[in-house]
Amino acid sequence: MTKYHGIGLCGSHRTGKTTTADTLAAELDIPFVETTTSAVFAEHGVSPSSPMDFDARLWIQDKILTAAEEIWSQHRHFITDRTPLDMLAYTLADIQGRTQVDFEALQHYVARCFAATNRFFTGLCVVQPGIPLIAAPGKAALNQAYIEHLNTLVLGLCQDERQQVPFWVLARKCIAISERCRFIKEKCFTPL
Repeated sequence: MTKYHGIGLCGSHRTGKTTTADTLAAELDIPFVETTTSAVFAEHGVSPSSPMDFDARLWIQDKILTAAEEIWSQHRHFITDRTPLDMLAYTLADIQGRTQVDFEALQHYVARCFAATNRFFTGLCVVQPGIPLIAAPGKAALNQAYIEHLNTLVLGLCQDERQQVPFWVLARKCIAISERCRFIKEKCFTPL
């Protein structure tokens, strides 16, 4: 089996993960493997900011994970702005007390997300909320409470015993791109 050396920036949407990953990739001369979350939503005629029932959420998240795995498998060493733990957090965030859930299907997806994380990544960095929120077309909702909810879920998923990849948490106050990059380079990158 191929050994991948991916660095994953994880956390809620609208936290600056994409900009940080792109900057790091340029500084370190490694591929920035951008996930196609928005493209997958568009391909299937779904808006990322639209409410959806749990079956629809699980279905689209499965499509997103499949697309990401296809992209990640094309690179041995890379940095990306989304991880399977992010995808799992979005899925779990849609479950409320009365949500109808096919638990077997959910458990399959959960196992798949942890397996993909362990296969493709050698370091994770949780990028927490901190930068100013600005609306943009095609981007996920700017609901600050939802962003915090997702951040908390990602922090918990990183600590789950099924997740075997070392991870670090970027402080909320660390919003300057140079500081973010320095922290991630010091913590997440190991020589090949």
